[in-house]
Amino acid sequence: MSIFKKITILFIISFSLMTVIGLWIDNINSKRIENLMKDKYIKVGNEILNNIDNKEVLFGITSKYNLNLYKIKKDEDYILLYKKKHTFGFISISKESLDNEYILEVQYLDEYIVLVTKEQENINDKLILNVLIFIDIIVLVLIFLYILKLLSPLKTIANKITDFSNGNLKSRIDIDSNDEIGILSNSFNKMASRLEKLIKTREELLRDIGHELRTPIAKGKFAIEKIDDFSQKELLRKIFLDLELLTNDLIELEKLNSNELDFTVFDIETLIVESLQRLHIEDESTIDIDIADNFKLNGDLHYLIIAVKNLIDNALKYTTRLPIKISTKNESIFISSSGEKLNKDLTYYLQPFTQELAQRDGFGLGLSIVNKIVTKHEFILSYAHKNQENIFIIDFKKR
Repeated sequence: MSIFKKITILFIISFSLMTVIGLWIDNINSKRIENLMKDKYIKVGNEILNNIDNKEVLFGITSKYNLNLYKIKKDEDYILLYKKKHTFGFISISKESLDNEYILEVQYLDEYIVLVTKEQENINDKLILNVLIFIDIIVLVLIFLYILKLLSPLKTIANKITDFSNGNLKSRIDIDSNDEIGILSNSFNKMASRLEKLIKTREELLRDIGHELRTPIAKGKFAIEKIDDFSQKELLRKIFLDLELLTNDLIELEKLNSNELDFTVFDIETLIVESLQRLHIEDESTIDIDIADNFKLNGDLHYLIIAVKNLIDNALKYTTRLPIKISTKNESIFISSSGEKLNKDLTYYLQPFTQELAQRDGFGLGLSIVNKIVTKHEFILSYAHKNQENIFIIDFKKR
């Protein structure tokens, strides 16, 4: 979950909680005011009832409590708060539903008095409290929006870092601020520039080494033909062949890092046939092919040929018994060869120039290039050992 979603959820929880608390406080305050008014006007009603025949005292009571004579309208909606009957009359306290006026009714025999008052002081207190709660909610909303504004550059930074990690070495963050986010952006830009320079230098070095090695290798192969000793000639041929293959791998690795893939649709049989042709295999009996599923796949044929060719070449080189097997099933290719299980995890052998045992030939760059090609296509390279066979698998279903 992103930090923006977390902050939004926290805001919604805080906003909801503050709203509920505000409504709860308003309800409690309203009930408190009603109880105060009820107690007050019960006392006033009893005073009026005791002095209902004394006009002068009644006038003093109404003036003291700021009461005014009132004529009840039949179409108005009242909320009855209190009513108590006496032997010769009653006292009742009501409130208008849409106003804050309290109505006091007193009846004694034929005397009937209706008084009204508006408790402005208590109403003002309630209004001030409600305004403060409303201001708190507004401040919470403003703080939320301000935090989102402060953190919005983080989304830009995350997108640029992802873009850079996906291979766009020109990706930079354009944020001009003096806070921690600005410092982070500047640090990333400096790091990205240094990495871009290092990667370009490395690519140029690999390319130059690959091209520079081709000339002495060609001269060496030409010089070998002048040697009369057959055993020495074959040994030197093998050495120069390994050097040539290593040089080609270096060049292909550099191209793979710098070039975009050229996607086309082709079937797996085409990929297998093209890969075998690159190996120039003289004895076809060394390979057993079973294409049970001739499925279509979308990828760069040139690089996938290199990947499959390297796996077949490794299988032929390290098998303890011929033939090796190439089979297809469930949109995957399986390349199997006889031999003991590898001592380490596959990830170890995917690093350049790793080897299984000291007495065995190293894998060189072969598996490393295979892994880079497969990963760049978003396919899956895996390994299994079953029935005394090492099986390398490329799953052509997208991850």
